[in-house]
Amino acid sequence: MITSLNKVDILTKQLRELLPMDPADRQRLTKKFRLEFNYNSNHIEGNTLTYGETELLLILGDTKGSHTMREYEEMNAHDLAFQMVEEWAKDKERPLTERDIKNLNEIILVRPFWKDAITPEGNLTRRMIKVGDYKEYPNSVRLQNGEVFEYARPSDVPILMQELIDWYRSEEGSLHPVVLAAMLHYKFVRIHPFDDGNGRISRLLMNYVMFRNDLPPVIIRSSEKVNYLHALNRADIGDHEVFIDYVAQQVIWSLELAIKAANGENIDEVGDLDKKLAQLKRKIAQVSDNRVELKRSIEVIRSVARDVIAPIAIEWENKLKEFDTFFFSRSVHIAATGTGKQGISMSETFDQFYKEQLAASLKKGTLITEIKLMVSFIRLRSVQNNTNYNGGEIKFLFHMNAYEIECTGLKKSISKLYDQTLSKNEIMHIVDHVGNWFLNNIEKVIENGGS
Repeated sequence: MITSLNKVDILTKQLRELLPMDPADRQRLTKKFRLEFNYNSNHIEGNTLTYGETELLLILGDTKGSHTMREYEEMNAHDLAFQMVEEWAKDKERPLTERDIKNLNEIILVRPFWKDAITPEGNLTRRMIKVGDYKEYPNSVRLQNGEVFEYARPSDVPILMQELIDWYRSEEGSLHPVVLAAMLHYKFVRIHPFDDGNGRISRLLMNYVMFRNDLPPVIIRSSEKVNYLHALNRADIGDHEVFIDYVAQQVIWSLELAIKAANGENIDEVGDLDKKLAQLKRKIAQVSDNRVELKRSIEVIRSVARDVIAPIAIEWENKLKEFDTFFFSRSVHIAATGTGKQGISMSETFDQFYKEQLAASLKKGTLITEIKLMVSFIRLRSVQNNTNYNGGEIKFLFHMNAYEIECTGLKKSISKLYDQTLSKNEIMHIVDHVGNWFLNNIEKVIENGGS
């Protein structure tokens, strides 16, 4: 019988055989995990942002909605903490410390705030929640059976947290990563060292272990909250295997998703279309009803060439310079409908093309339907041949209401309305894909002895 941990090991092996992942596939998987973890971990604790609103916030910085500013701030802060534990995990020599855990609490809670509380006598009160400090008052939770479970006393927290760190360091490398991650989560929750944020931090620490072992994150769905708490309650009575198995099942989901991404498959799930449609409706609602739809024209093509293609040419030239050391020379070619120009520098050649040939073509009223940037390198220094190497191509297609960008190494094209430009990140995304494609080709040529 294959246990959950056995299946985790089998899937982990399958995933690692597919690595390294194509950059575009890696990017969409990273985005999926990032959104799923931030949305669900916060939703479990009562944050009311929808999945679509979470994406708009984290990807576009959109805070327009009917939620409190604190909910937006805490979602952003949680995202920062998630990225932080991933960075910590990359440094294999860096140990996990109590200070790290306090920093996580300080980050996700943003700043001190007042919260409703109940005194030991059962009276309602309000308490200032400090950030980054261990609790000063007892905390508890009411179980499903109605009993009140008291977490560690405030006076015991410092020594219990040090014991937790000592335990983690002693077991790291000996326990299965999923067991270690699940038990670190459980032991931390049993202490409940802070006045607020304990659940979120427990899931961040669990994923610190996953990242440290080069495994995808554990994502507890908010829709799974009842089963999640039930598994934790079973651990409270000594049945740790139930909770470990529950965590392993979530890891299996993440691994299967990662394998799909590595194979270039669709990683959308049932319900994802509804999320995307809701997000689209929100985006459309934010666009003015009076927005003018630009159509392909001489002025529009001139603007795209100036505001989109020229910046790409500059960044591509910077990237091409890094390849020059491997070759004897290079040549660039820029082509448009009925015209073109050759040169050595991509950015300088495009500048000349824009000012001279493109301007002349547009003045004549020539219908420009595409512009292509191409590069070739002559003779690879490390091998004995006279071959010219295709360094990649970036093509811009001009449709009636939008322009489209296709480039070597990028599986999906990028489409924009004519009044939309590209961000710096989008430009670097395009250039990096072409560069990675060319780099892989060079490595294959060298491995094959120049053939």
